[in-house]
Amino acid sequence: MKKKATAYATFVLLASTAFAANASAMTYTVQNGDTLYSIAQKNNITVSEIINANNLTSNVIYVNQTLEVPSKPVYKSQVSNSNANNTYTVKKGDTLIKIANTHKVSLAELMVWNRIRGHIIQPGQKLVLPRDTAPAVITPSPSPVNEGVYIVKAGDTLSKISSQYSMTVQQLKTLNNLSSDLIYVGQALKVTGSSDTALPPANPDRPAVVDEAYKVLGVPYKWAGNTPDGFDCSGFIYYSFNKAGKQIGRYSSEGYFSRSYYIDKPQPGDLVFFANTYKPGISHMGIYIGNNEFIHAGSNGVEITNLDNSYYKKHFDSFKRFY
Repeated sequence: MKKKATAYATFVLLASTAFAANASAMTYTVQNGDTLYSIAQKNNITVSEIINANNLTSNVIYVNQTLEVPSKPVYKSQVSNSNANNTYTVKKGDTLIKIANTHKVSLAELMVWNRIRGHIIQPGQKLVLPRDTAPAVITPSPSPVNEGVYIVKAGDTLSKISSQYSMTVQQLKTLNNLSSDLIYVGQALKVTGSSDTALPPANPDRPAVVDEAYKVLGVPYKWAGNTPDGFDCSGFIYYSFNKAGKQIGRYSSEGYFSRSYYIDKPQPGDLVFFANTYKPGISHMGIYIGNNEFIHAGSNGVEITNLDNSYYKKHFDSFKRFY
């Protein structure tokens, strides 16, 4: 369900004076696993900016779709005046996106400043950076508290933070008055619970499959994945039920849909299906956990989502149970 993009870049430099703005644009070809949010996060821009640049009417994108990704204006003096720049020497293990995030610039800006048209960099290579950028300060996670503050680090998502503190994404958003899933490095978020565990309190009445599902909260999305290295939605179902002792084969969402029967009143451990997400028909699924919530391998990895979420409410199809 999550779509993961690999970028190929085309940069257009428009300048007539030393201080004329150089407008940069990147085009992305959408691949499996990408979302508008992940593209925006990688390029230090907002989802709204991508939507406006491409005249999109919703957050839905498709595999092989080409998107224009805008970036902040780059000034000619930033590229040509060496006195106004710092340099960074590439180290083993570095990537362009890692360097961009560390120095609080967009990937597009970094590529424009250094006239890079691909993503290959080599150890020892020197990259130009504007003098006023500074490496992001990574603040250690706070000590476990019943109610406290968490400082967002590079790579964090609401799903990852909420699972760390035994919360749902919606609870974290409500606590912090967030209207979207966008967060940024250095942002302070109120949290509840304890960071000692990502699992809800023990409950002897909870089905084993739900317990197994909770154990992999935060595992990243991976197309066709069915191990804790990464899951897609049906791979997550396959793993959780087999770990709980119910031997099932590895099928797609449609396959599991045809191997289950409809129910009116779901219980924790039942299946919930969604239709017409990234393709027509049954295309996503999860495990119902009670309180109108389900756990699934979504765009941000294994996460807990409320069925009243506007996107999933729109695409909800049915509750079912394995034969």
